[in-house]
Amino acid sequence: MNQADFVIIGSGSAGSAMAYRLSEDGRHSVIVLEFGGSDIGPFVQMPAALAYPMNMDRYNWGYLSEPEPHLNNRRMIAPRGKVIGGSSSINGMVYVRGHAEDFNRWADMGATGWSYADVLPYFKRMEHAHGGEEGWRGTNGPLHVRRGEVRNPLYRAFIEAGRQAGFPVTEDYNGSKQEGFGLMEQTTWEGRRWSAANAYLKPALKRPNCRLIRCYARRIVFEGMRAVGVEIELNGRVEIVRANREVILAASAFNSPKILLLSGIGPAGHLKEMGIDVVADRPGVGQNLQDHLEYYHQFRSRLPVTLHSRNNWFWKGVVGAQWLFLKKGLGTSNQFEAAAFIRSAAGVKWPDIQYHFLPIAVSYDGKSAAEGHGFQAHVGYNMSKARGSVTLRSPDAKDAPVLRFNYMSDPEDWVKFRHAVRVTREIFAQPAFAPYVADEIQPGAAVQSDEEIDAFLREHLEGAYHPCGTCKMGRESDPMAVVDPTTKVIGVEGLRVADSSIFPHVTYGNLNSPSIMTGEKASDHILGRDPLPRSNQEPWINPNWQVSDR
Repeated sequence: MNQADFVIIGSGSAGSAMAYRLSEDGRHSVIVLEFGGSDIGPFVQMPAALAYPMNMDRYNWGYLSEPEPHLNNRRMIAPRGKVIGGSSSINGMVYVRGHAEDFNRWADMGATGWSYADVLPYFKRMEHAHGGEEGWRGTNGPLHVRRGEVRNPLYRAFIEAGRQAGFPVTEDYNGSKQEGFGLMEQTTWEGRRWSAANAYLKPALKRPNCRLIRCYARRIVFEGMRAVGVEIELNGRVEIVRANREVILAASAFNSPKILLLSGIGPAGHLKEMGIDVVADRPGVGQNLQDHLEYYHQFRSRLPVTLHSRNNWFWKGVVGAQWLFLKKGLGTSNQFEAAAFIRSAAGVKWPDIQYHFLPIAVSYDGKSAAEGHGFQAHVGYNMSKARGSVTLRSPDAKDAPVLRFNYMSDPEDWVKFRHAVRVTREIFAQPAFAPYVADEIQPGAAVQSDEEIDAFLREHLEGAYHPCGTCKMGRESDPMAVVDPTTKVIGVEGLRVADSSIFPHVTYGNLNSPSIMTGEKASDHILGRDPLPRSNQEPWINPNWQVSDR
């Protein structure tokens, strides 16, 4: 029974998409290996409850970084989904494709065939967009994408303040024009989180040729240089699930390199140190770790228009009941309904600072940071040159990997985040916010000098939970590349990696969308199909980019 044409490790954003596409024509059998359990229940399915699953051991691997030397030696939380749907079942449900130039950069870095013209057809194939720019969006795909109901006046105030500050406004940042202020999109549908499990995995599992095994994947099994299966732990027994054609690793930017290392693929020195036999010396495995950082810029509100009045047990009960019985009300949205993508300076060609606007002042774990009414922007500089690593703690497959992000190790990061603090203040000082802004909660009006801002950032920057890059895609001649542009692991046979770990460079925005796209495109490579025809659509680049930041 434990045998299929394709064995996929991980049921996350990319893994679920591949399970769906590889089993679609009925000609191939697929087994998906997933350690996490069911996603049934309000904590995962109710969009407004997003803070809960990320903080529950049941749904989250619960990884921590090593002490980060540039952030007061704090150990940063690094959530990854331990549930069907992977991190798409515990994320903030924000939908951002990334900027066109992100993918052109991938192609320049050796990921031939992954430029924007190549990937745009896959974004369209996967989407069922409700709204958005005509001709740039998909309308028949499995992944529902929509805007919130935008009932709170603060969302419109945020977009208007951006316009008043001289920044562009965009009708659809996932269309031709990413740069600017506009409404944010979310992966929710009919009141529920529309995870990769709901969109892709569950429909695939209804087919007779696709099934799920709940187990712990320990390592990939080789015969010579060919991957022939996966060693798993199931009900306390160690077994092998065999792959007739290929093993496909889609276990996250942390667990994909970890499993490769445990299987003997990685830097030979590190493998020998761990007592693991070297199958293929690939020095890039676990290197090139990238992520986004952000801080919360919070303001007290003059008017009682924020979600604070609903942030108590009585109203949470009312909202929960509305959601449970009617799939209506506040529970149906992640509350991130306005966004902005701006450039940090003249000479920066495409946006590198991202905003998520939220009409309440809270931390990501749901604890209120403001006594009373407030609102906030999550502000992130998304193009850091800092690079980290994922390595083994021991040869024991059950041990968590060693995560070193090296956040803020590049001096330019400090310049950009200081600018982010100051430009955010400029935006919230516009007339559109005059009726609402009482005072600044954090960083706080007293925090003005470079030194004061840096001290605030060291203590308050948080990971945005967008790890990628640890099995990077590139040319076979690149010694640091782990997979080639068809997602095959270089140096062995019968093995691919397809998830955010193969991104050569982090994209500008949240990573669920490009991760699903990666699974979609990898499926065509795996099946030996011609890629979808390239797009000839030209995305918008700000004509002022060389002379102005707006």
